Amino acid sequence: MACIRDAGLQCLSLFQDMDTSSPAVFVNAELLRMHVGRKVRAVVQVIQSDGEISTGKSTDEHQLSVKGLPHVSLMSYVEVIGIAESDQSIRAEIWTNFGNTFDTQSYNQVCQLANGEFKGLFL
Repeated sequence: MACIRDAGLQCLSLFQDMDTSSPAVFVNAELLRMHVGRKVRAVVQVIQSDGEISTGKSTDEHQLSVKGLPHVSLMSYVEVIGIAESDQSIRAEIWTNFGNTFDTQSYNQVCQLANGEFKGLFL
């Protein structure tokens, strides 16, 4: 257990409020198909949004649909955490707008590591 000592020398957990019961797997569009029905996290660049379903370009240049994403500016990069409903769609539960620039190549490398040799470090 990771902890820090306060002035009274009591051990305080660094992770006491972190929910680790259902981790989200790092995915791009290629890896999404392996995780249908599970919680995933992906970054997409929003290219179209009609208010109900957004269409985005995954960091590996494939198209994904995201349900439940609020209105965000077109061409913004958004991290989506939610359930993979199919090999091309995610139902969003949590989202973070990363703005107009994002290093897609590095994110893809993280996805490969998180689903390969170093999987244990990410789950």
